[in-house]
Amino acid sequence: MPPTLASLVQHSALKLTVRAGEARLATPVRWAHASELTDPVPYMEGGELLLVTAMTLDAEDPEAMRRYVRRLDRAGVAGLGFGIGVSYDDIPSALLDAAREADFPLLAVPRRTPFLAISKAVSAAIAADQYRAVTAGFEAQRELTRAALTDGPAAVVARLAGYVDGWSALYDAAGSVVAASPEWAARRAARLGADVTRLRERPAPASAVVAGTGDDRVELQSLGTGRRMRGALAVGTGAALGTAERYAVHSAVALLTLAGERSRSLRLAGERLGAAVLRMLLSGQSDAARTVAGDLYGTLLDAPFRLLIAEPAVSGPPAPVTAADSAPEAAAEPGTGTPAPPANPDGTGAPTGTGHATPTGTPSRTGTGTRGRTGTTGTAGPAAAGKSGAAGTAPAGTPDPRRLLRELAETLEATATRTGESLLAVPDTDDRLVVLAADGGAVVAECLAVYGSVPAGREGDTGIVLGLSAPTGPIAAAGAYKQAEQALSVARRRGRALVEHEELATGSILPLLADDAVRAFADGMLRALYEHDATGRGDLVASLRAWLSRHGQWDAAAAELGVHRHTLRYRMRRVEEILGRSLDDADVRMELWLALKTTADPRTP
Repeated sequence: MPPTLASLVQHSALKLTVRAGEARLATPVRWAHASELTDPVPYMEGGELLLVTAMTLDAEDPEAMRRYVRRLDRAGVAGLGFGIGVSYDDIPSALLDAAREADFPLLAVPRRTPFLAISKAVSAAIAADQYRAVTAGFEAQRELTRAALTDGPAAVVARLAGYVDGWSALYDAAGSVVAASPEWAARRAARLGADVTRLRERPAPASAVVAGTGDDRVELQSLGTGRRMRGALAVGTGAALGTAERYAVHSAVALLTLAGERSRSLRLAGERLGAAVLRMLLSGQSDAARTVAGDLYGTLLDAPFRLLIAEPAVSGPPAPVTAADSAPEAAAEPGTGTPAPPANPDGTGAPTGTGHATPTGTPSRTGTGTRGRTGTTGTAGPAAAGKSGAAGTAPAGTPDPRRLLRELAETLEATATRTGESLLAVPDTDDRLVVLAADGGAVVAECLAVYGSVPAGREGDTGIVLGLSAPTGPIAAAGAYKQAEQALSVARRRGRALVEHEELATGSILPLLADDAVRAFADGMLRALYEHDATGRGDLVASLRAWLSRHGQWDAAAAELGVHRHTLRYRMRRVEEILGRSLDDADVRMELWLALKTTADPRTP
């Protein structure tokens, strides 16, 4: 505690006596200063004990003394020490009455006590208080260091809460509370999510004081050695932090930052291992993947999991839907009957470079990697090869795709850590993230809740587009990868933030044909028929539609059109003559039917 007026009065060598303001003797004293100015306020900072002898004051004028005392009080001066025996044998009654009227501390300083002795006493007390604070800070640092080494970050948070006589909470990079003390503080810390987000947007290191709940004063400190925040620490107290408490907070910030950075090399090794495991899974080496993974991912590779691919929702002209995009299953490798893994320049059929992976209960980090795409050659990655409908460049103001994917990965990692799930996530270049998560787990549920509810056409609001495979196992991982790519392609085409592959099998194929190239093909195929009908020589298009919808049944189709079946037979021969194609060919009938479903009659307004 800093010195107070009461402690100076109790100082046996000073012999000070209290003449007014007894109720305010607990006021801290920041310094002792002598001034005979009639208005010393411009030179005061607040908290000083002002020492005077009234050499220049009109100390016997009651009104002048009232103004003098009021100015000192408003300026935050701690108290007034009046030296007796220099200008006056006792404190003038006008000054004494003004001090008592304002309840302003007024101390009598005997002639044998020089003002310098009071200044030295205040200075010594301040130095002693600072020494105690530094000593307490070092002791707090030792205790916090011991807690960090033996019990981890949660113990550091608990010890810190005790030192500051308040509460503290630790947030991960995604802004989720991972530790809090006391237990009730977790709910209070969770309400500061918006403040943590704003802190995360500032370059690290950063701090902020925010309004808590009730009488709390909450201080937020960023964690991390780089410019990107890797976590945050919240400290809630009933008053501003003192010197010792400040030392403890700074020690906790350093230890928590060190705890995160200390395991960085281990996490990087885990990321490379995660990329290798995924590479093996996608190339059909499921047994080898299990062997390499060991117990790192818990039961993730032993139970059904979902494969998710996420990309930024950049704007650009959509690519045509290919047969692979709409096929329910991945294409099989010739002679094997198993799905072919995505091709890579290195021939491994999986992402290369570093990835990140989250073992059970362990947060992880994002790395980088490069990979080619199915059907591409050379070393082109997704950006060069033209991935699922994301051609072109992002418009001005589009968020950095690396940041969007990194934040998604951090959010999913935080969810996995919080629920004890295993997660394997591998960044695939700057604009693709591949995730393996337990089927039916919290990670998949969060993706569906956050992105699955986004209305069609509003996928840009999230900045991310996701494709989610059906539940699968290690043996069929390559097929799940293809499913996720197909779902991602459909999500872009339909303006959705997330599409599950299971939706493709239960929906209609027609929305997949909503493409300019498909419509151009259909228009060209049927143009001659529409031109024939425009001359008024028959209704070949309607007759063809009715005949195909009735599966070639002449009587049923003729009845629907209201014509004789021989008339319908004649019209179908004219269709064959005009198109130069045989309606006996099933492929021709299929193409004509899809063309009819895709195009609109040009005669329709």
